[in-house]
Amino acid sequence: MTWISSNNIFKTISHFIKTRLQRMPENREILLLAFLVGLGSGLAAFLLLQSIHFVQRMLVGWFSSSSSSYLYLLYPGVGMLIAYLIVRYIIRDSISHGVTKVLLAISRYDSKIKLHNTWSSILTSAITIGFGGSVGAEAPIVYTGAAIGSNIGRKAGLSYKNVTLLLGCGAAGAIAGIFKAPMAGVLFTFEILMFNMSMTSILPLVTSSITATTVTYLLMGDAVAFNNTLTPFNVGNIPYYVLFGILCGFASLYFTRTTLFTEDKIKSISNPFKRWFFSAVSLGIMIFLFPPLYGEGYANLTSLLNDNDLSAVGNTVFASVFAYEWALPVFFALVFFVKVFSMSFTNAGGGVGGTFGPTLFMGGILGYVMAHSSNLLGLNLPETNFVLVGMAGLMAGVMQAPLTAIFLIAEITGGYTLLMPLIITSVISYATIRMFEPYSIYTKRIAKQGYLLTHDSDKAVLTLLKLSDVLESNFSPVQVKDTMGDLVKVISTSTRDIYPVLDESSCLKGIVFLGEVKSDMFDTSKYSKPITSYMKSAEVVVYDYEKMEDVIHKFEQSGAWNLPVVDANNKYLGFVSKSHIFFAYRQRLHEVSHD
Repeated sequence: MTWISSNNIFKTISHFIKTRLQRMPENREILLLAFLVGLGSGLAAFLLLQSIHFVQRMLVGWFSSSSSSYLYLLYPGVGMLIAYLIVRYIIRDSISHGVTKVLLAISRYDSKIKLHNTWSSILTSAITIGFGGSVGAEAPIVYTGAAIGSNIGRKAGLSYKNVTLLLGCGAAGAIAGIFKAPMAGVLFTFEILMFNMSMTSILPLVTSSITATTVTYLLMGDAVAFNNTLTPFNVGNIPYYVLFGILCGFASLYFTRTTLFTEDKIKSISNPFKRWFFSAVSLGIMIFLFPPLYGEGYANLTSLLNDNDLSAVGNTVFASVFAYEWALPVFFALVFFVKVFSMSFTNAGGGVGGTFGPTLFMGGILGYVMAHSSNLLGLNLPETNFVLVGMAGLMAGVMQAPLTAIFLIAEITGGYTLLMPLIITSVISYATIRMFEPYSIYTKRIAKQGYLLTHDSDKAVLTLLKLSDVLESNFSPVQVKDTMGDLVKVISTSTRDIYPVLDESSCLKGIVFLGEVKSDMFDTSKYSKPITSYMKSAEVVVYDYEKMEDVIHKFEQSGAWNLPVVDANNKYLGFVSKSHIFFAYRQRLHEVSHD
């Protein structure tokens, strides 16, 4: 029913667009569509939040004693299993790691995101997180918002660059809506998703972001996402914020590499149900020992922001040890280190969620541990302030998006009075991790595959270019057993001056150039001469699986203007020319430019 209703909604939108907006100027049409995308993203964010809270209240709202917490052993695994079964048997498509999927859609699939993504991530992540999965809701809602923008843009028949722009509008609206943070939504899209943004694209992004924020304000009130009791900024604490920024940078490195390593190891378990069972049992034990790992952990984070650390602990078996002054920072330090594994078990075990929320959670925990431990050693640091700044510091490092981190945390906490420490810690954290890790947690895998778009326009356009776009197949091949006479017949009907020489299996054996045979073409006495006498070996070939950046490098190294293309078995496919690549590059650059 959900799929049918969403399909009908988009059919209605498509009909409206095609009948009413066809004659509207393009810039005005984009703004109107950005408004619709923002409206849809804001409603989607509200629906996801309400769904998570509904499931959580249904499952744990009746807990009356600490003994009930034994259900923490069961709930997360059940939620992961339900989400996995929905994905496998109903959706039948991979929907995890939403932000990475959006980046891949932009670089590989012409910004096309399937229609089911407008609802599938909401459903599965609400179940995963509501049942206690230790992940965040932000990546799924970004995927949802991007899917809304992509599908509306495609229904409107827009070009790639405008579909991509609306996809970005959906992502911006999703972040703005779920956090009530319009500036953060725009910056998130700029720093993480859109590689080629200009002044003409900012207005639609802002329109979508403001619209989504307004929707959630109207539906949920104007309270900030994280209530807090902050203290005024003290200039004397700047050295501590500097040191904290370095700590956040190394913590971000731990977060990124441990997460990717752990998920890969768990996913190496080939049987999905064995993988689920192992992950479910491990996650249940971790949440039972450390209750703050249950769900997103935002309630625990809010407690720390209000200087209520005992409330943030939850019902744990370690309650008796908190009479010792060092017990609390040690407990939360363990929570920090274990959170990465609980998140990885949730995602790899079949759950659907993101790393955005855990990044905020772990950053806040790290800030508390540093400030509380320092105070036990005789310093007087504002613990709530460091909790807030830690959220930004870890986000800036893990996502490598310092501007998003600074303004998001300021917006969701009302902590603009701490803008200076937010900037200091975030920038230093970002600078620290960049010395060891050039890619964010979202881009590391796709960068290895060669599909990452960057703010370097040349590299971005080359990434978007596919070898199939520039492959020329109108060359006339000859057989390795042919003679000069056979070649003359081929030349008489050919429009090219290069002739690939193939064997009986269509494998490339060499190349004959017209210039090399001109002197013998009109000498019939040479017609019996084997073609191999004129054949040159193909010293440099292009394989059909290579990225365009590698192809350009081969042209530069060889000095050639044309290179043969073969598959992994050396079967001839065609040629690629430098001039054709330059033409396709200029055309693609025009398509993606927002100026």
